[in-house]
Amino acid sequence: MSGKKKKGFQLNERQLGYLMVAPALILIFAVTLWPVAQSFYNSMFDYRLNDPTRNQTTLSYQIDLERYADNYFYFERDVDSLAAADEEAADTAENIRSTIDDYHQQIVDSDSIGDQFAEVDQMVMEFDPVTDDDLRYGSINNDFSESYIDALEDVSEMLTSLSDQTEDEQVQEAVNSLDGTVDQIDRSMIRPNFIGLSNYATYLTEARTWQSLWNTVFFTVVSVFFELTIGLAVALVINRAFIGRGAVRAAVLIPWAIPTAVSAMMWSYLYDGQFGIIAHYFEQLGLISDASVLLSTGSGAMFSIILADVWKTMPYMALLLLAGLQTISGSLYEAAEVDGAGRFQQFLYITLPMLKSAILVALLFRTLDAFRVFDLIYVLTGGGPANATESISVYAYQVLFAQQNFGEGSVLSVITFVSVAIISVIFIKLIGSDLFDDKKA
Repeated sequence: MSGKKKKGFQLNERQLGYLMVAPALILIFAVTLWPVAQSFYNSMFDYRLNDPTRNQTTLSYQIDLERYADNYFYFERDVDSLAAADEEAADTAENIRSTIDDYHQQIVDSDSIGDQFAEVDQMVMEFDPVTDDDLRYGSINNDFSESYIDALEDVSEMLTSLSDQTEDEQVQEAVNSLDGTVDQIDRSMIRPNFIGLSNYATYLTEARTWQSLWNTVFFTVVSVFFELTIGLAVALVINRAFIGRGAVRAAVLIPWAIPTAVSAMMWSYLYDGQFGIIAHYFEQLGLISDASVLLSTGSGAMFSIILADVWKTMPYMALLLLAGLQTISGSLYEAAEVDGAGRFQQFLYITLPMLKSAILVALLFRTLDAFRVFDLIYVLTGGGPANATESISVYAYQVLFAQQNFGEGSVLSVITFVSVAIISVIFIKLIGSDLFDDKKA
C-alpha cells in the first residue's frame, strides 16, 4: 500500500468566501429581482383591474361562471319577451335561442367545467356570492370559446338588424334588453390577454414617457449637483473644531429627519402665491416676476421641487462626506503645510483624492434615490402643471394605481428599474472601478 494519504475535498479561500456570502446573494436576488421579474411578466399582458374581462393574466380562454350563470338566466327571460312581441321577431328569437342553447348545453355537459358550472349556478340561484376564484373561473377550450364568441357577435348583429327594420316600440325594447344580456354573456368569456412586448413599443414611442424621463434626469442631475456642492461645504465647516460644533451638527440634520411628505407639505405653504413666505421674498428680491409662478408654471414648479429636495437631503450628503473627512489623517495636512501648500492646494491634492470613495458612495446613493423620487413631487406638485414636473415614478403610479392598469404600469416600473441599473453600472465602471480593484502591497 502507498504511504500517501488521499486528501479529502477542500475549498480554497476564494471558493470559501463565495460559499459564505452565497445565502446573502440568494436573499438579495430573491428580494430585488423577483418583484422586477413579476413586473416584467405583468407588462406582457393587457392587465387591468378596472376591466372585468382583463382583471387577471391569462394565456388561454376562461369563463366567469358566476357572471355567465347570472346573465343566462336573464337571457331566457329576454328571448321569451322578444318572441312574444311580434311574429317576425319570434322567428329571430327562436334562431337566437337555438344558437345560444346549443353552446350553453355544451358547457353544461362539459367534463371539465360542467360540475363547476352546476355548483356556481346553484349559488347564483340562492343569491350566494362566489368568493372562491378557483370556483368562479373555469378554463374552456380555445376553439369552443372562439366559436361561441363569434356566435354571440352574430346574434348581436341579428338584433341590430331587427331593431333597424321595425318601428314597434315593444319590439325595440325587447331587442335592446336581449342585446344587453347577450353583451354581458360575451363579457363573461375572458379572452387571453397576452400581448408580448406591445406595451413597451407603445410607451417607448410615447412623448409623455420621454418627457417624464427627461424631468427625472433633469431633477436628478441638478439636485444632486447642488447637494454635493453644498453638502461638501457644510461637511468641511462642521469638520473643524469650534464652540458649539455638536449643536450645529445636530441642527444640520433636522431637515433630513423630517419625513419627505411632511417636508413637501410644508414647502407647499411656503411657495403659496398668496401667503407663502418664500414666494413673497423671492418676488421682493426680483428672483421671480410674481409670487404665484413657483407652483403655477413649469419652470417655477421644477425649481421649487429642486430647492425643497436640496434643503431636505443636503444634510445626508454632508453626513456621508463628514464621515469621509474624519478618516483623513491630520499628518497629511501638517506635511503639506511644511511643504508650503496653501488651503486650496491641500483641498485639491489631499482632501478630494482622499474623499473619492466617500463621494462615490454619496453620489451613488443620492443619484439612485433622486431618480426614484416620488413622494416629494406627488405631494408638492402632483406632477403638474401640465406634467411639467412628472417623474417616471409618478407617471408609473398614475397608470398602475390611479388607472389600475397593471400591465402598462408594470412597463413603467421595469423602465425605472432598468434606468436605475444603468446608473449603477455607470457609477461603478466609470467612476469607482478602481475602488474595487485588488491593491497590491
